[in-house]
Amino acid sequence: MRSAPTLTPTTRSPDSREVTGMGLALLSAAASGTLGLWGKLALTLQLSTPTLLSWRFGLTAALLLALGAFHVPLRERVTLLLLGGLYAATTVAYFMALTRISASTAALLVYVAPAFVILYGAVSGTRPARAQLGALACTLLGLGVVVGLPGAADRDVLGLLLGGLSGAVYGAYLFLSGRLAADSAPLNVTAHVAVVSAATFAAMGTVSGNLGVPVTPAHWGLVLAMMLIPTLVALPALAGAVQRIGAARVSLLASTDPLWAVLFATVLLGEVLSGAQVVGGLLILGGAGLAQRPAPRAP
Repeated sequence: MRSAPTLTPTTRSPDSREVTGMGLALLSAAASGTLGLWGKLALTLQLSTPTLLSWRFGLTAALLLALGAFHVPLRERVTLLLLGGLYAATTVAYFMALTRISASTAALLVYVAPAFVILYGAVSGTRPARAQLGALACTLLGLGVVVGLPGAADRDVLGLLLGGLSGAVYGAYLFLSGRLAADSAPLNVTAHVAVVSAATFAAMGTVSGNLGVPVTPAHWGLVLAMMLIPTLVALPALAGAVQRIGAARVSLLASTDPLWAVLFATVLLGEVLSGAQVVGGLLILGGAGLAQRPAPRAP
C-alpha cells in the first residue's frame, strides 16, 4: 500500500481586504505623523494646547454631527463613547508625561502599544505567532534607535509611568476597537472619539485657565489643518484598518508614525536626517513588514 501524502500548509496570499487594511494603517500613521509639525507651529503662534485640541475635536464633532454620524443605536453609542474615553485618556497621559520627561522618551513609551495589544490578546486567549513576536522586537528596537532611549533627564518616575500608561491605554483602544467596534462605521467611531476628546480638553483648559478662542487667520488655519489631517483622515483610516486586519497588525504599522514625523521634519523643516534614524527606520519597517506576513493555510 502507498502511504498517504503528507499535507503541508501553503502560504496564503493577502486578499484585497488585507491590502486595503494595510494601506489604511499606513495612511493613518502618515497623517498622525504630521502632529509634530502642527505642534511646533502652535508654539510659534502661541496657541495653547487645550485651545488647539478642544477646537480641533469640537469642530470635528460638529461636522460629523451634521453628517449624521451620531445616529447609532444606544448600545453602540455607549461602546463608542467608551472607546472615545480611552483615546482621550491616552492623549491626556501623553501630554502630562511631556511636562516631566523628554518628548523622545514619551514617544517611545506611547509606541510600545503593540506590546500591550499582543499582551491583551494573549490574556484573552489569542496566542501570538512567532512572526508577531519577532516583528514586535524589531519594531521596539527600531523605535529606540529613532527616538532615542531614556537619558539622564528622564528619571522622573511619575513621568515614565504616565508615558507607559499612555502606551497601555492606546493599546487598549486599538484592541477593543477590533473587538467592540468591528461593525461600526469609521466615521461613527471618529465622531464619538471627537466629542469625548473635545469635552476632555475643554474641561482641562477651563481648570488650568488656558482655554481660549483662536483669534488670527493663522490660528484658525492651524486648527482646521489638525481637524482635517490627523483627525478626519487619521482616525477613520485607523478604525477601518483595525476592522480589516486586526489590532495587532495595525499597531505595528502605526509604529511607523515616528518615521513619517522624521520625514516631514526633514523635508518641510529642513532638519538633518541622522544615520541612527536611517538604521532605526529600517528596523521599524522590517518589523512592520514581518507582522504582515500571510498566515499559513492548510490545503
